[in-house]
Order: sequence, then C-alpha cells, then structure tokens
Amino acid sequence: MSSWRSWHRPLVVFSAAMALWALASAVGLAVDDRVLVGAPIWAKPFKFTVSLAAYGLTLAWMLTHLTRGRRTGWWAGNVVVLTSLVEMTVITVQVVRGKRSHFNAATPLDTALFSVMGMTIVVLWAATLAIGILLLRASIADRAAAWAIRGGVLIALVGAGLGFLMAQPTAEQRAAGNLDTADVIGAHSVGVPDGGPSMPLTGWSTTGGDLRIPHFVGMHALQLIPLFLIALVLLAPRIARLRDAGLRLRLVRVVTAGYAGLVALTTWQALRGQPLIHPDAATLIAAGALLAAVAAGVWAALRTAPGSAPPITPAPAEPASDSKEFTA
Repeated sequence: MSSWRSWHRPLVVFSAAMALWALASAVGLAVDDRVLVGAPIWAKPFKFTVSLAAYGLTLAWMLTHLTRGRRTGWWAGNVVVLTSLVEMTVITVQVVRGKRSHFNAATPLDTALFSVMGMTIVVLWAATLAIGILLLRASIADRAAAWAIRGGVLIALVGAGLGFLMAQPTAEQRAAGNLDTADVIGAHSVGVPDGGPSMPLTGWSTTGGDLRIPHFVGMHALQLIPLFLIALVLLAPRIARLRDAGLRLRLVRVVTAGYAGLVALTTWQALRGQPLIHPDAATLIAAGALLAAVAAGVWAALRTAPGSAPPITPAPAEPASDSKEFTA
C-alpha cells in the first residue's frame, strides 16, 4: 500500500478536521440536551462528521491509484473537500440556531440554507463520479484491488444518489397540496413522519421505511469492500490459499456483487415503508436468496483449483512512478 504521505493532502487534512469536528459534536451531545425531530440535536453533525472523515480518507488513498488524469483527480478531491465543508457548516449553523438543516422550508433563510446544501451535495456527487471514472480508466496492477476500488466507488455513488430521493416531497406532502407554503418538504422516513420511534445510535425508524439505511450502506461500500480485500491480504501469510491472487479476485467479485444486492434489498424494503428490524416474508425470502447466492459464490471461489483462473494479462507499460501495487 502506498505511503500515506502520497495521499491527497487536502482530503487528509479535511478528514482530520472532521475527526475534530466529531469530537466537538460529541461534547455537544454531552452538554446540550436539546432534541430535534426526535433525536439529540448534536447527533446529526456527529454522524455526518464521522462518516465524512472516513469518506475523505478513503478517497485520499484511492486517488494514489490513478495512472492518468491525476491533475483532474486532484481538483476533484479539492471539490469534495470544499463542498463537504459547506455542507457541515450549514448543518452546524442550524444546530446552533435550533433548527433542522434538512427538508426545512419554514423561513426564507432556512429554505436558502437547505438549497445551498442541495447544490453542494450535487457537486460533491459529481466530483466523486469524476474520481470513479478516472479509477475505471486507471491501470491498477492487482486485479483484486481494481475490483475492490472500482466496485466500492460505484456502489458508493449509487448509495449517495439515493439521498436525492429524500429531498422529494413525500406522498403525504403531495396529497396535502400545500407545497408552496409547507414548512417541511422531503423526508427520510417512508410511510411515517420523521422523528418517530427509532433504533438507538443510528436513529433509523422502527415503525416505517427509512431511506437513510440504503444511503448509509451504499456509501460505506467505499470503505468496506477495500477493507475486505485488505483483510484477505493480511491473512495471506497465515492462510496459504489466500496467497493465490486469483482466489482473492474471485472472493472480491462475490462480495462486491453481494454488497450491491444488499443495497438493492434495503432500498426495496425502505421504499415499501417497512422498518429494517421488522421484515415481512417477501423481504426475508429475498434476504435468504441473497445470502444463499453469496455463500454459493464463496464456495465456488474456494472450490476452484489454484491456477485455474484465467491468466492475468499484464497491464500496459506505465512509468515506474505511476505503477500501483496493492500490498499490506
């Protein structure tokens, strides 16, 4: 793995700032007992800063794998930093004011702040898309690493895109017919109002669907799929079979496909207004089928004899400074 000193520095500094911001939010949770939309008022900035710290650090590492378009990738990383800072500033300002940041149209100021957040999120998503396209075109020597990085970015883009569904008026809001004068437009809950009974820590609804679940699951593919490969690499010295690059590639493919299926499943469940912890028969059957498919894929990957995988075609020659290996 490349030295952290070669990682995208603005993203590394941003991630450190988000870690400090999360610490400040944790202090807010401890000393400020205000509750907003059924949750401690500092819970949102705390969760957002923790998530953004991981997001920024992962992108900073992934950008070291670019073999072309590095300057474009550097600027895209800077855009991620700037837009994320704007978003967190708005969220924190609204917490200080005692107002909700998302879906708030109560006053012209609240509407303007939410509009600014909406624009920054669109730009952030586009910047991440640009990085994803560059990674698709990069010549990454380790094929398992290429799958883990590209799969993680693509699924994260889908997960982030699910956030746009929350900004749309709900069926109940449309039925009320007062969108021009409504104080709230959009919601993360489906079938129930925001702020109802929820799971501890996450705050996800226990009485209806919650689009934050597939949004969260999808976005963190960016970290979890590469971490799965890193775990395989770290275990390779102790487990001889994992030293086979072909086996690691097959396992990463199975996990990537299974993770995409999990995002689809949680999205389907949320859109039907169903709580995560109260699945119906259809959801349980779909989850069982997904689990069986992943288990079968892992079994097939392990069953394939070493060396039976297609030979790895050497990547086109690149300057020595551009070649990236995925080692631990």
